Amino acid sequence: MANNATIPGGLTADEVTARYLVREHHPEHGTLLGFWIYLMSDCLIFASLFATYAVLGRNYAGGPTGAELFDLTLIAINTGFLLLSSITFGFAMIAAQAKKLKATLLWMGVTGLLGAAFLSLELYEFYHLIHQGAGPQRSGFLTAFFALVGTHGLHVFFGAIWLVTLMVQLKKHGLTMENFRRLQCLSLFWHFLDVVWIGVFTFVYLMGVLP
Repeated sequence: MANNATIPGGLTADEVTARYLVREHHPEHGTLLGFWIYLMSDCLIFASLFATYAVLGRNYAGGPTGAELFDLTLIAINTGFLLLSSITFGFAMIAAQAKKLKATLLWMGVTGLLGAAFLSLELYEFYHLIHQGAGPQRSGFLTAFFALVGTHGLHVFFGAIWLVTLMVQLKKHGLTMENFRRLQCLSLFWHFLDVVWIGVFTFVYLMGVLP
């Protein structure tokens, strides 16, 4: 009976104990710390792929080079889509901090559309290259290219799925503390993909068209 006694604040002793245990097992910054650790592991993956491309990037095996294959105008447009999506996600975070649910969902929707546009152009590029006979099996250069750019594209794809899922959760439950924390994690992930893509654009495409 003593455990069910009401204490000041309208909570029973059992409820206070439960809330205390939840706080102990879920520290305030635990999720963000864990996500930072995940991003560091992702950095290692991309570092390995960049290193592989650095080794194989000039191994054409008598096949086409980057200068012959890459359409910098198309890639620049695609880069613009991804960089702009990072800005719109920033607007979503500002709206979320201001507790404006509709504005948050609106900017997240715009971010998702820009991400979809990026993926569409990347798939078009892959299709065009493979149609030309420049598939990943053609040379070491193309194997490393498809591995690096394709892995980044997969990250954007899963990030878009995460974004849509979080939009559904926000629509259903609102800007709760848990959803805001998830939004912070997705924001870190999305901006991380932008940083990686800047590296891809510079190291793979811009340097790839040099003689």
